[in-house]
Amino acid sequence: MASVQILTAQVKTNNSILLSNYTFLESERVIGQISVQQPNTSIKKVSISGADAAFFKSNKKHQLIIKSNKSKKFYNIQLLVTNDQNIQLQQNFTIVKDEFLKNKVIAHRGAWKNLPTAENSIAALQQAIKLGCQGSEFDVHISADSVAFINHDPAFKKVEIEQTSSLVLKELTLSNNEKLPLLDDYLKAGKNQNHTKLILEIKPTKLGLDRVKLIAKSVLESVSENEAQAWVEYISFDYEICKALMAIDPFAKVAYLNGDKSPEQLAADKFYGLDYHYSVFKKNPDWIKNALALGLTVNAWTANDTETIQWLLDSKATFITTNEPELALKMVSK
Repeated sequence: MASVQILTAQVKTNNSILLSNYTFLESERVIGQISVQQPNTSIKKVSISGADAAFFKSNKKHQLIIKSNKSKKFYNIQLLVTNDQNIQLQQNFTIVKDEFLKNKVIAHRGAWKNLPTAENSIAALQQAIKLGCQGSEFDVHISADSVAFINHDPAFKKVEIEQTSSLVLKELTLSNNEKLPLLDDYLKAGKNQNHTKLILEIKPTKLGLDRVKLIAKSVLESVSENEAQAWVEYISFDYEICKALMAIDPFAKVAYLNGDKSPEQLAADKFYGLDYHYSVFKKNPDWIKNALALGLTVNAWTANDTETIQWLLDSKATFITTNEPELALKMVSK
């Protein structure tokens, strides 16, 4: 009998299990395709265990199937995958009932302006969820020791995040008295609901391509270890970061921010969407229509007045990122 090597599912190896989807609808049974992040390998066998294993099975195509009972919002399972090299990979997943909102409104750095509270705080995320936004955007930097923190600028209180250890950064305090949020804590705070997506922006680095790959790997590990794949979509101004994310996880939903690539270029590189300042779309009036025709999503930022928001609604933008989510929600509900 051939021996089997077991690698416990630390996503910190390059042997992670991937799903093409992590949510389900009442009308559908197939969740998604099971695959492994290993070159030149295939799956021989899939076993399902964990608290909610009885609700799932896999078919001969190695698709994850949910059975008829769909009364819960969150299901916790563990997949054990044996590949054609007789290596077993084991990983936990949270499968989520898709009740995510479709109202287009993305709260920019959370809903902080009218509360008021600190932008990019967990309180701002919670307020965006309370308001009923389709998504809440937030910004991620990586510390010197590769721990992900939430902050917009490269420095917080004159402390450069990328050049500072996590032990120091954990002691910094926001204006609302929260500690500078860890990505892990932010994801945990966003996972207790299934209405608002978490739009994770990875900030660029000046430290070269190796650092780019490390950042992409570190962020994907945090999302996977927190079983938050169903909630998270990714954006970045850095094209190399975007490509690194998709190289590690081809099913990750990644949109590009910088505004210098046409819809055709992004579609060729298998992006999920484009996410540009609204002025880019005004200068390129066919881009929204062309992007949608190519199957890309279209987000525009940062639209804070009625005229711009209405123009984007009339232009059929998929999402609208705003510092005024209360205003945008009123407008989309008309």
